[in-house]
Amino acid sequence: MIKSMTGFGRAKKENEGRFYTVEIKSVNHKYSDISIRMPRFLNRFEDKIRKKITTTISRGKVDVLINFENYSKEGNQIRFNIGLAKEYVKGLEELAKQTGLPNAIDIMELAKMPEILKIEEQENDELIGKELMDALEEALENFVQMRAFEGQKLAEDMQKRMIFVEQKVTEIEQYASTLVKEYMEKLQVRVAELMDTKVVDENRLAQEIVIFSDKSSIEEELTRLHSHIHQFKNFLETGKSPIGKKFDFLIQEMNREINTIGSKANCLEITNRVIDLKTEIENIREQVQNIE
Repeated sequence: MIKSMTGFGRAKKENEGRFYTVEIKSVNHKYSDISIRMPRFLNRFEDKIRKKITTTISRGKVDVLINFENYSKEGNQIRFNIGLAKEYVKGLEELAKQTGLPNAIDIMELAKMPEILKIEEQENDELIGKELMDALEEALENFVQMRAFEGQKLAEDMQKRMIFVEQKVTEIEQYASTLVKEYMEKLQVRVAELMDTKVVDENRLAQEIVIFSDKSSIEEELTRLHSHIHQFKNFLETGKSPIGKKFDFLIQEMNREINTIGSKANCLEITNRVIDLKTEIENIREQVQNIE
């Protein structure tokens, strides 16, 4: 199955007051580039998350955003720094004594002092890790489905374009098959005009025709072009991701053969079709850049 490199997947999970949100999005990239953003205390799961993603995705710039909120009864615990609180009280009492101000220490105000009250998240690595990976699995599934859908649309578009390419190549073959004959007739007429005689040196004429035939022959290029087109269409029908690099290689080879045909062509009709081919191949190349 051909997949696009662009996609988006999202999943939300909740269990006993623990909420997980995972979002995955990607755009085109020559290689695999994965960026993960999540709460710091989840960093211990990063390697596991990254490995899971790389087994599913081979190319693309992938951004992963993970949010986690823990409202479970085991989720948080309040801790008081009693020793530090006593030091605050002692210091404030001394301050009141030295300044002559009333000593009115309030417990709520004391709790607001730095480092007195601390909320600690109670973490169950095994449970949180399992629930997080479940959410990641669902987000990845949605993400891959979108990539596959986009990939199918790209494949359908390129199939239509390849039909056009194949049609133009066939037309070039038809014109190429008459080039030598037309050149021979024109050469005979031209030689006769220059020599002002109907007697033409057939050996010399044959040599000129052979030279022209060698220079203008595009048979090898057309054969290779047909081979590349066949491989491309076969990949569209049966290829599995990752396959974008193979498509890219074939497009480069097609361009090379088309450029050679254009440089050898001594025919306006062939030149016009070469221009059509180059335009359509460029359109296909742009689509190929989206394929994983």
